[in-house]
Amino acid sequence: MPLWQIFHPVGTFNDKKTKQALAEDITKMYTELHLPAFYVVAQFIPLPVQDIWVGGSTRASNPFIRVFINHVALNMPDEDAVYKRATSRIDTVLKPHVSDKGYDWEYHVGETERRLWKINGMIPPPYRSEEEQEWVKENRAIPYDGAY
Repeated sequence: MPLWQIFHPVGTFNDKKTKQALAEDITKMYTELHLPAFYVVAQFIPLPVQDIWVGGSTRASNPFIRVFINHVALNMPDEDAVYKRATSRIDTVLKPHVSDKGYDWEYHVGETERRLWKINGMIPPPYRSEEEQEWVKENRAIPYDGAY
């Protein structure tokens, strides 16, 4: 599961169309890696401007967007080239929704041990396995041998 938590001031990402466009671009990034679309979770968390402090002051003049991304389904090898490729993909996803709007922004990616992850009480199947490809096709968690 990639989980994207998008902390933003009230007034940004304030309609379904805006949220949907970013959520679809995020999802596409992972489905291109052959992950099931339903693995991808985007949470838009609006905050009052007076509750966003950067460097000890509020940012009323320019919206500040903070994104926390947690990867569980796939963990990256500890290689600079892989990290650079991943952050470049994230930059590309965020560009039209955040950067191009002139917002200030920041993100970081955390990785959780895959063995600590379950969906509907099931251990997700191994990456690119036949079982996972069935999850991709059905776009939902389906019981399989070894899921419990």
